[in-house]
Amino acid sequence: MHDIVVTVNGLARSLNGIPTHTTALDWLRETGLPGSKEGCAEGECGACAMLLATPTPDGGTAWTPVNACLVPAAALNGQEIVTAEGLGGPDDLHPVQAKLAEAGGSQCGYCTPGFACSMAGEYYRADRAPQEIGATPDVAATATEHDAACPAGADGRPAHDAGHDAEHGPNGFDLHALSGNLCRCTGYRPIRDAAYTLGSPEADDELAARRLRPAPEPVPTDLAVDGNRFVRPGTLDEALRMLHDEPTAVLVAGSTDWGVEVNLRGRRAPLVIAIEQLDELRGLEIGDDVIEIGAALPLSEIERRLDGRVPLLAKLLPQFASRLIRNRGTIGGNLGTGSPIGDTPPALLALGARIVLASVDGEREVDLAEYFTGYRQTVRAGDELIRAIRIPLPLAPVTGFHKIAKRRFDDISSVAVAFALDIRDGIVVDARIGLGGVAATPLRARATEAALIGRPWNIATVRAASAVLRTEGTPMSDHRASSEYRSLMLGTSLLKLYSTTVIESKEVSA
Repeated sequence: MHDIVVTVNGLARSLNGIPTHTTALDWLRETGLPGSKEGCAEGECGACAMLLATPTPDGGTAWTPVNACLVPAAALNGQEIVTAEGLGGPDDLHPVQAKLAEAGGSQCGYCTPGFACSMAGEYYRADRAPQEIGATPDVAATATEHDAACPAGADGRPAHDAGHDAEHGPNGFDLHALSGNLCRCTGYRPIRDAAYTLGSPEADDELAARRLRPAPEPVPTDLAVDGNRFVRPGTLDEALRMLHDEPTAVLVAGSTDWGVEVNLRGRRAPLVIAIEQLDELRGLEIGDDVIEIGAALPLSEIERRLDGRVPLLAKLLPQFASRLIRNRGTIGGNLGTGSPIGDTPPALLALGARIVLASVDGEREVDLAEYFTGYRQTVRAGDELIRAIRIPLPLAPVTGFHKIAKRRFDDISSVAVAFALDIRDGIVVDARIGLGGVAATPLRARATEAALIGRPWNIATVRAASAVLRTEGTPMSDHRASSEYRSLMLGTSLLKLYSTTVIESKEVSA
């Protein structure tokens, strides 16, 4: 076994001998870096956030915030991370830390290191294009007009949104960069104020300069401790051969699901195979008749590369957990669990997606509508992995994604509904509707689709089809929602889609 080493805050640290199930968070704290905290151990609070050096399309490096509580420590072999301690200390605060202190953005301080790391990730985003208030006429006008309309708070600072819209600051800071970071006592306004007053990195900023050099390459890994193994194969072929020999092995990509199993349910696996850095699983190609997305490409990267090319996914992805989760989570993992409440299956069902399953015997393509066979059960064989997802083109022109949850973001769906309709000359000529959270598996709303196809897109048709949609699936009652509520939301979702199309058509006519 070769040495297993990760660079932490610029220094090489050995991972040799750690138990294979050890998370990055536990390892960091055990090695004397307690800045990262455990608040939930399931990726919902962000107190454990750290920065991971990831590759950019131009061959440089991005500082990507991720949840240390979910990342297997062994998966960091050969990689480079920065924790809150690496940003700065009491005598040499990082600009992010200084702004948080100035704005009163910390009380108990438990969540602050995570906020600082997530904020630093956005601070170093290469295309943020920060602008100081007053640097250009339009920015100055925006700031002046806004501050005039918003009186100063008790601390003398403007109580404003301080940006071009409610979710972006005049310095280009995207407030969603902090999603997944929860504060229980400070309140979010001071934290937002700190984010919106950040400038650009100074010329001598080492972390900014690091972005110009390539990110670390994936390192094949084989860690064996106490009869358990963590393996990162060097190629897809190696992974498939290993899976053929050990079909009960646990496949791990972003580990946003498996990490929860390890932390909260005490799951341990004799063999874990990490596949998130295999080039063969990280592609995204847009062809004439299909879009192919690699199963291990992080959701944030999918969002960036598609850049709105698939409107239905553009509506879904901002609602998928948090940015911290999307920076690691994958479509392949979301489908691989077979969960009936995953957010991507309803949208992919509506898009008519197909899954490419790979094994040592070759590949086969499966319609996603035929993929799920029961609760957390699929047609994928033990020696197969999901290589890619294929979305046929052209796309339906009318789409919608409705996620019903207790919180707008960073929450599990009670019900998820995705629509893809083709409406020509006022007639529904094709319809695909994907549902999640209303049965033991994600499913197509076939009866509702039949109630729409061939009929005029008007309120009478929609009301009749909504009544059918309410009967689809077998919704159950649990702590998230009652079966009656889930059925009601199904019917309401189609009415909501219809009202949206009516409003949009009026705006076009105007």
